[in-house]
Amino acid sequence: MAEIAPDNGGAPYHPNRAKWRRYEVRTLDYERAPFLVIWEVTRACDLACVHCRASALPRRDPDELSLDEARRLFGRIRALGTRLLVLTGGDPLKRPDIYALIEAASKAGLDPSLSPSVTPLLTEESLRRARDAGLSAVSLSLDGAKDTSHDTFRGVSGSFARTLEMAEAVRRAGLDLRINTTVTSSNLHEMEAIARLTARMAARIWSVFFLVPTGRAQASQQITSRQCEDLMLCLYRHSCEAPFRIKTTEAPHYRRVVLEAMAAEAGHPVEEILRATRSGRGRFMPGINDARGFAFISHTGEVYPSGFFPLAAGNVRDTSLELMYRDSVLFRDLREPERLKGRCGRCPFRSVCGGSRARAFAASGDPLGEDPLCAYEPAPVSASGAA
Repeated sequence: MAEIAPDNGGAPYHPNRAKWRRYEVRTLDYERAPFLVIWEVTRACDLACVHCRASALPRRDPDELSLDEARRLFGRIRALGTRLLVLTGGDPLKRPDIYALIEAASKAGLDPSLSPSVTPLLTEESLRRARDAGLSAVSLSLDGAKDTSHDTFRGVSGSFARTLEMAEAVRRAGLDLRINTTVTSSNLHEMEAIARLTARMAARIWSVFFLVPTGRAQASQQITSRQCEDLMLCLYRHSCEAPFRIKTTEAPHYRRVVLEAMAAEAGHPVEEILRATRSGRGRFMPGINDARGFAFISHTGEVYPSGFFPLAAGNVRDTSLELMYRDSVLFRDLREPERLKGRCGRCPFRSVCGGSRARAFAASGDPLGEDPLCAYEPAPVSASGAA
């Protein structure tokens, strides 16, 4: 991930947000604790999105983690030093105990946010109940700038209009609004319009997801590396002017694009800015990526480096989350830039980027391989081993 920030940036005051307002991400050692944990509370969902990583179905899995198991899990997450928790799905509102889950997370000292599907389950009343239980923010998906494109993407007619309506409801409830957009070959041409719409919706964060071919998502839906590069430059320009923050998911090379743009604007060598970033004085958090500052927990308790990465380190029902995050071979290998291969392995930006490990695995079967969505060509390695 790139450019996530816990600061509220002038959002309407709400006590559930204020308690973590000054939380500093740099107090965490990503070798020992994730900055962010995402828990897929259920895989059930009434939508049929063409890109769904979870291949969600309408019915809940009877093997989902229970409320009691969730309470224990929240305590373990907080014990790591982590505070930020996203409750996602499927559609988390398919769980009747979702408000009890939010309350339990908040009481454990976590700052929970919710990523619901826009269905009849999402109402002004459900938002108020979630807020009163301790929720701080809501993420809504917007994958088109008009009803025809968004509704086709989501598989349900009327979803676009309902999303705009619920965005207003989120703000009326006093919750932070975040917009999630998945970039595909079919909506790439609408990204500028989606950015303008996100600003009009008064969102605090625009999370741009770069598709990984897993679940229902197909490789044919991906944009090209050149298109990705152009889009990232566009995102950077928006980040300098837009009233919202921009975060990318499964596209850590956005950091490299921004560092190069900042260097060009400042008239400094990019190496100078890169050194400042590595020392903790740069603009970005220090290299959050799959397994590094991030963990994903499935509805049945499996722990993954990412929700788009199909290899698990174990299950919270029988293995300590702390042990899996800190000491599993899978997580440790993915956190070591020196182990990366191909272009990622010889890239000078690998310590602040590292490429999408989920996409590398989807493309080659090797989680340490190069990320095919990155267009950057680092210098070849010489016979002496120097790049």
